[in-house]
Amino acid sequence: MTRWIALHGIAFTRAAKRLAHTPLGTLLSILVVAIALVLPALGYVLADSVARLAQGLSGQPEISLFMEVGADKARVTAVEQALRTNKGVTGLRFVSRDEALKQLANGSGLGDVTQALGDNPLPDAFVVTPHSDSPAEFKRLADDFRKLPGVAHVQLDTEWVQRLAALVSLARTAVGALAGLLGAALVIVTFNTIRLQILTQRHEIGVSLLLGATTQWVRRPFLWFGILQGALGGLAAWGLLLGILALMRGPATQLADSYGIPLELGGPDALGVAALVGFAALLGWLGAALSVRRHLHAAGERGDG
Repeated sequence: MTRWIALHGIAFTRAAKRLAHTPLGTLLSILVVAIALVLPALGYVLADSVARLAQGLSGQPEISLFMEVGADKARVTAVEQALRTNKGVTGLRFVSRDEALKQLANGSGLGDVTQALGDNPLPDAFVVTPHSDSPAEFKRLADDFRKLPGVAHVQLDTEWVQRLAALVSLARTAVGALAGLLGAALVIVTFNTIRLQILTQRHEIGVSLLLGATTQWVRRPFLWFGILQGALGGLAAWGLLLGILALMRGPATQLADSYGIPLELGGPDALGVAALVGFAALLGWLGAALSVRRHLHAAGERGDG
C-alpha cells in the first residue's frame, strides 16, 4: 500500500511539473474547462434559487370560491354548509364582499378608487384548505365546488406556483442536457491535450518501455495530468460563477423587490463546490484515460523504432 501511494505521489509530482512547465497553455486549458463548466453551473444555481422561491411562496395550498355578485344570503349559507360537511375540507374562511373591498383599499393603495365606486363590484368568497395537498385531490375538490349553486368561479391559489415548479423542472432538464454536452466537450479537450503530450514524448515513452517501465508507470502521470487540469478548471469555474452571481445579485434583487418577491441569489455551498470540482476532475480523468488507452501503445511502438 505504501509503495502504491509512493508511485502515485511520483506520478502526481510529474503531472504537476508538466502543468507548471507550460503556464500559458495550462492557463488556457483551465479557462476552457472553466467556461465549459460555469454555464451549466450557473443555470443550476438560478434554477435552484427559483425552486426555493416557489417552495417559500407556496405555503399552505388553498382553494378560493367566488360567489356570484348577486348571490343572496340564503345561497351563501347553503354553500357554506356544503363546504363544512365536505370531508375533504379541513379549513374554511369566509370573506364577505365588504371585507374584500376593504382589504383591496388598504392593501393595494386604491382607497380613492374604491371610494369612487358606486356599488361594491366584489363577490362574497370562501377560502378552503383541503385535507390533502395532492394535485389530484385539488382537482377533484375544485370540480365538486364548481357544481355548487351560486358559485361563479373556483381558483386554485397554487396553480401559478405549480406552473413555476414545472418551469423549474424543465429548466433543470435543459441544464442537465447542457451539462452533458459541455462535459463531453471537456472530455474531448482533455483527450486531445493528452494526445499531443504523448506524441511529443513518444521517444521518451518508447525508451522507458524498453528499459522495463510498466505501462502503469507511463500511464499514471497522464491520468494525474487530466485529473489536475479538470480540478483546477473546476476551481476556476467556481470563481467565475461567484463573480457572475455577484454581478447579477444587485439587479436581480432590485427586480424581485419591485414585484414584492423575496429572491435570494446564493452561490453553491461547500458540498456543491466539492461536487463541481470532483465532477471536473472525473471528466479530466476520463478524457486522459481514453486518450492514453488510444495513443500510448502506438506511441511506444513508434518510440521503439
